Amino acid sequence: MSIRFDGRVAIVTGAGAGLGRAHALGLAERGAKVVVNDLGVARDGEGRAATAAEAVAEEIRAAGGEAIAHGADVSNAEEVADMIAKTMEAWGRIDILINNAGILRDKTFAKMTMDDFRKVVDVHLIGSANVTHMVWPIMREQKYGRIVLTASSSGLYGNFGQSNYGAAKAAMMGLMNVLHLEGLRDDIRVNTLAPTAATRMTEELLPPEAAELLKPETITPGVLYLVSENGPNRVILGAGGGAFAQTRVYETPGVCLTGDDLSPEGVAAAFDRITDAEGQQELTQAFMQTRKFAQMAAEARGLKLDWA
Repeated sequence: MSIRFDGRVAIVTGAGAGLGRAHALGLAERGAKVVVNDLGVARDGEGRAATAAEAVAEEIRAAGGEAIAHGADVSNAEEVADMIAKTMEAWGRIDILINNAGILRDKTFAKMTMDDFRKVVDVHLIGSANVTHMVWPIMREQKYGRIVLTASSSGLYGNFGQSNYGAAKAAMMGLMNVLHLEGLRDDIRVNTLAPTAATRMTEELLPPEAAELLKPETITPGVLYLVSENGPNRVILGAGGGAFAQTRVYETPGVCLTGDDLSPEGVAAAFDRITDAEGQQELTQAFMQTRKFAQMAAEARGLKLDWA
């Protein structure tokens, strides 16, 4: 079945270049009306220009699509509110949000200033929360919404010199896990993209032959599926070079310690069993762990819990 977005309105942040541009063009090509958001800053977040967003919007219009440009700083709630208002004024609804805007200020943690730490978290995490928070009531009223948060392997797995970026990107998983639960009733689906692409954010890190393989356009098909009508919910989709994979967090069965074993020494002695991956499972909400540990504690003490 062909995936189309006719009649849908999408906002893509950080869409003046790289991944965001590819996502915006992909949505427009398949019928969406697109708000191209970009502040037009340098890679470290300095400066400001409207030209990048307008150029992509014009590219969409020249191809026969509908698009408007907006230069909101996603970390600025007032500017985001203006973008949402102008979108609603133009088209009366918002169906899709792809949170893609981001900056880098890489340094080792020892050399990083807290200003640089906060700025990166503000753009990636607070920025994503700002835009999502403002489209949320619109999507609830519509009983329809598709949201993508953009994480990174730096947040999921770590990368030297990116404590600020990694922390912000890891937070996307937590935000998704909660929002997907809160959006279920209103058919608001929330997923996370963890891309590896050759963009200005990564140009200094990739050899030319890898950069040629990891073009942004190779990732956009996965994003378009995530925001489609029949797309999934609560998925972390890794993507790069046309390759796609799902990232999941698993928890080992674990061990319950009692009596004298419930001590630091007891944890040390049981650590191999605690970390044994056999029988591990994916937990899909926090209370599943609460129930698991309470049940283990009860069984270890010969008690029975009634969860009814």
